[in-house]
Amino acid sequence: MAESLAEVVVESVRVHMLSSQHVVLLKEIDRERYLPIWIGPWEANAIATRLQGVTPERPMTHDLFIATLAELGVKVQRIVVSSLAEETFHATIELERDGKTYAIDARPSDALALAVRTGIKIFASTSVLDRAGVEPETQVDEKLEVFREFVNSLDVDPEEEHREGPPGTNPPAE
Repeated sequence: MAESLAEVVVESVRVHMLSSQHVVLLKEIDRERYLPIWIGPWEANAIATRLQGVTPERPMTHDLFIATLAELGVKVQRIVVSSLAEETFHATIELERDGKTYAIDARPSDALALAVRTGIKIFASTSVLDRAGVEPETQVDEKLEVFREFVNSLDVDPEEEHREGPPGTNPPAE
């Protein structure tokens, strides 16, 4: 049986004001459901700068990877946030070369950084969305209040394009 997937887009990259930890918010295309994924500062910067239309003078790691794949005749087909195990999200980068498809295990943050560079579609397993997604418009109980508190604790990622190193704290694992 084929895995049930829902298309999502990168809604925003934000910083939790109290902890200074980064989160990427994915929004389901067909409904008001969001999937927050905590990510590291480098990956947050890689996603946010591309969303803002900023192109670095020299290729960054994700840009280099995309250029290498293209040179080798490999096409990135899609990204899938495929599972959630012990509060850690897992993603798959689906590649195609010479008619053969390859599924590569990846951190969601790296997969999303590739997606925003290539314009490919992003999907999330509906089981992941059912487990970790938040629907602010339809939840009128305490889940809505938890979501409001969560969103209100976030701030748009401050400009970090020129940051030379990660902050002094280690981000949680994806």
